Order: sequence, then structure tokens, then C-alpha cells
Amino acid sequence: MACRSSCCCGFGPLNEDNARFLLLALFIVIYLLCGAAVFSALEEPKEREAKERWAQRFEHFSQKYNLSKKELNNFLRNYEEANVAGIRVDTIRPRWDFTGAFYFVGTVVSTIGFGMTTPATIGGKVFLMFYGLIGCAATILFFNLFLERVITVIAFVLKSCHERHHNKAVVPQNGRRISEGSGGDGGGRGEVLAGWKPSVYCVMLILGVAAILVSCCASVMYSAAEGWGYLDSLYFCFVAFSTIGFGDMVSSQRTTYEGHATAAYRLGNFFFILTGVCCIYSLFNVISIIIKQVLNWLLRRLEAPCRCCFPGRAGHHPHRHPRRNVVAPGHLRARRDPSIETDAVNESETDTGRRMSGEMISMRDFLAANKVNLAIMQKQLSEMANGHPRQSSSRQNGFSGGVGALGIMNNRLAETSVDR
Repeated sequence: MACRSSCCCGFGPLNEDNARFLLLALFIVIYLLCGAAVFSALEEPKEREAKERWAQRFEHFSQKYNLSKKELNNFLRNYEEANVAGIRVDTIRPRWDFTGAFYFVGTVVSTIGFGMTTPATIGGKVFLMFYGLIGCAATILFFNLFLERVITVIAFVLKSCHERHHNKAVVPQNGRRISEGSGGDGGGRGEVLAGWKPSVYCVMLILGVAAILVSCCASVMYSAAEGWGYLDSLYFCFVAFSTIGFGDMVSSQRTTYEGHATAAYRLGNFFFILTGVCCIYSLFNVISIIIKQVLNWLLRRLEAPCRCCFPGRAGHHPHRHPRRNVVAPGHLRARRDPSIETDAVNESETDTGRRMSGEMISMRDFLAANKVNLAIMQKQLSEMANGHPRQSSSRQNGFSGGVGALGIMNNRLAETSVDR
């Protein structure tokens, strides 16, 4: 399936990007099936018990107060409508005053969407469509810029620690301190330090520790203010910070908080949710790099059976396109990829030789040369539009030409560097 030319499995030619996409889709489907099996085994008995207990209470209540089941069902439906409008048995904060509306729009643009507050009017629903379109896009951009700065800061700190470790002084001789970086190979080590980038695993560890610290501190505040158990508070933190937002537990919904400064608690709730969402978003994107490494490793392994069945395909094929967008662990990362400029030089050298020999160029070669020239022109226009030329490299990785968070982390980590 992962072969770059005609696959021995009979699926025909398949680009590696498409193969990775299909493999990831298969992984997600299997992951969903496994998750459904686990949650069904854990939660289904509890659901059956709740239904049986509710049926008993419903029957007992209707008999005790001599109410028909139809009338009682109609009353419960009316309460469900009131519940959607924000009416609860316990006293809660107003939903649509300015502070309540600010809490609502925060859950909208952050894509958390707890569901505790929803617009009931036609005007509110129409306005939400346009408001969320711009707000969600701006918030995703904010998260991406936050990720870029976090990666930059972490890379700077880790590189400083790495340089300090390599430049650690050795035993002094004749009153002069000799560092490990000095000597005959000092220039080589300096070049290594100049091109050093942090590993994705170190960045993932740092972001994971930061997310855990934020969640633990926030859980202490929620346990004290909301009266939740500490494990329930951790559960709420993950659901909120990951923007899942089930809505079964929502913070800062009471009118006042006894024994706590209500304004300070609401401010702390806003700070923890904002910080937690940024940390978890960054952590998710770093974990996606590792998932992509695993997919590339699987693609490499899947190529082996095809090469065994057809040994002739293992060698170089003149019409085989080079692999691109590859991020693989260890030695599998190093792979060269010819650039457009190289292809253009080869085409121009071939055309010059033909013209000097008096041979007429074919229509196929003419169209191919025009295609290469058009590609070079498009690249130059793109560089002019960006205001600065891109640094061309003969190597590609899984984040070359990426967009969003993948494009931000391109060439910033060791596993996404074009030099690896």
C-alpha cells in the first residue's frame, strides 16, 4: 500500500501523503472502536441501574400523588425546556447579564461549548453563526502564535542548557581554563551546537509537566470553591482545557461563593482555563508529531513485503518520484529530495546539448521545460509576496509546506528539521 509506484497489492500507484492519510484514518477508526468498547463496558451497567432507579421513582411518585403518567411526563418536558433556558432548581448566576454573556462568548470562541447557556432567540442564533466564524478563527490563530512562542522559548532554554553542558570547563592547566569545546575539533563542535535543535520528546515532556501543574493547581481551586472531589476537578480540567466541553460540570455558575472572594475566583477561573487550553493545545500538536513519526515508520515497514515480492522494484526507477513529507525516527529521516532548481538545471543542460548537436526538441520535452519554468516563476512570485526568499533545501520532512501548527513547528525541532 505504501509503495511509491505500482503496489504489489493491486491498489495501483499511491502517493505517500495519501498512504499516510489512509493509514491515519484506519488508525482513528480502530481507536474509536476500541474506545467505544471500553466505555460501553464501563458505563453501560451504570446507565441500566439509573434507568431502573428512575422508573421506580417515577412509578412511586405518580402513585403517591395520584398523577397520571401522561401528566407527569408533560410536566417533566416543561422542566426540560426550562432547563435549556438556564433555569435550575438551585440558584445560579444570571445567564445573559454582561458577565454571563462574556462567559458564554468565551466558551464559543475557545470552542469549549459547555452547553449550559445557548441562545434561544432567532436573532441570537443567527448572530452566533457569524460571531463564531470570526471568533473561532481568531482564537485558533492566537493558539498557533502561542504555540510558536512556546516552542521558541523552550528551544532557546534547552539550547542554552545544551551549550552550557558542552562548554563545561575541564581541569585548569597553567592558570587557563580548558573547555570541552576548545581544541582541534572546536570548529566542528561549534557547528554542531549552532545547528542543534531540541528533541520533540523533550518538548513534549516539558509541555506535559506544565499542563499537569496547571491542572493540579486549578483542581485545588475548583475543589475548594465548587465543592467537587479532587478527581472530579481533574476530570473537569481535562474536559475544559482540551475544549471537549461536555457540560456535565461547569465552573463559576453560582451567584456568590461563601468564604471565597467571588471576583477573585472568577478571575482565577478565566486565567486557568486560558492557560490550560493553550498548554493542552500545544501538547496535542507536539504529540501529533510523534504519531506522524509512527505512521512513517509503519509505511517503511509496509514497503518491505512489496520489495520482497518484486525485487526489481527495490532499485531505483527512472520515472519514480522521490519521497516527500517524511518524518521518521532515527536514521530513517535522512533522505535527499531533488529541488526544482536542480531539475531546471538538468533540463537546461539537456536542451543545450540537443541544440548544439542539431537535434530538434520534441513536444514532450518542450512542455516539460515550460512546466519547470512555470514552477520556478510561481516560487519566485511567492517569495516576493512573502517579502523574503525562502531558504531552499534539498531535504524534505513531514512538515515541509505544512499549515497551521504543523507549519509552525517545521524546522524548529530535531525531528522536524530539514538538516536531519
